[in-house]
Amino acid sequence: MESCGFSGEGLEAPEFSGKDSPAIINTAPHFMPIMQPHLGSGAEEKKIPNNEKELVLDGGFSMPHTNSFGHNFRDYDAESARQEGVENFYRINHINQSYDFVKKMREEYGKLDKVEMSIWECCELLNDVVDESDPDLDEPQIEHLLQTAEAIRKDYPNEEWLHLTALIHDLGKVLLHPSFGELPQWAVVGDTYPVGCAFDESIVHHKYFKQNPDYNNPAYSTKYGVYAEGCGLNNVMMSWGHDDYMYLVAKENGTTLPSAALFVIRYHSFYGIRRTKYDLYSKSKDRIDVEKVKPYYLSLIEKLNEMDGMRDFVQ
Repeated sequence: MESCGFSGEGLEAPEFSGKDSPAIINTAPHFMPIMQPHLGSGAEEKKIPNNEKELVLDGGFSMPHTNSFGHNFRDYDAESARQEGVENFYRINHINQSYDFVKKMREEYGKLDKVEMSIWECCELLNDVVDESDPDLDEPQIEHLLQTAEAIRKDYPNEEWLHLTALIHDLGKVLLHPSFGELPQWAVVGDTYPVGCAFDESIVHHKYFKQNPDYNNPAYSTKYGVYAEGCGLNNVMMSWGHDDYMYLVAKENGTTLPSAALFVIRYHSFYGIRRTKYDLYSKSKDRIDVEKVKPYYLSLIEKLNEMDGMRDFVQ
């Protein structure tokens, strides 16, 4: 399969404003619609409590005000046990994420021929994975998946498709596992950004792009690079990582999740379009009781499997 699988059919690309706005992107609103089809019917109405202390579900998670180290979220300059490692991650990432590298990875992993595995099996693979790009959390990634899903579940209790999307949004990080090729962290995690054009100065640790082979390449270093002005986000190649991989897995397996879910999966690490409090801002040292919430998420996975007519989500 060719990398043209990233055509984004049925997706509406968001509009940008401000300094994070690549001029090559020019379509649709930047908010994410919430009214989407449920995975099942008859969802019980729940009243969302106003008291923050009451916003705790069965898994024992509550929304944090600061990150795990007592700092503001996404403060890449704050001194912490994670700061030096995170900066080194972005140094290696920015040096290696070139246009040619991304094309090569999309062609290789677009084949979807690594392994066949269920959603929950993939979640459990992430038990031993810690994201080296994350300045806010040093817990295993399964904790992050469930924290994100539980945060959304309490705000939108009836949107089952959104709960499941939150659960699987980072499953592409299985690329770090030997079964999926054991890619280095710089090729799997971290913020994503357009390649094939000048690297925007708002990108975290931008200075390290000076060592990227594309930085001084006339074909890729201009404002629009290989793109036409207003070409649309779905025609822009993003740095390679877990977002694109999981999007391909869902799309090529013929998922019945709505297009909004595919958009979330595909672009959730593109910080220039982030407008929500979830994922990046729902990370906490409060541990999720996995066994308490597992039955609920298994039931959502089962509904998806029945609708998609398949047992295994990742192949």
